[in-house]
Amino acid sequence: MARKNASKESQKSGKVMEMIRKKAYEIYEKNGRKAGRDLNNWLEAETIILKSTR
Repeated sequence: MARKNASKESQKSGKVMEMIRKKAYEIYEKNGRKAGRDLNNWLEAETIILKSTR
């Protein structure tokens, strides 16, 4: 039983990470594809996605 729950959590985590990745890329494009802002873009995307998944 614990294994099934761990597997479901892993799948959910993977989906959330993919959503964050896509949002970070959207932010990157929206801001003119500026280099060196990858961490800022990721953190902004993470904030947006995690708020929307609660």
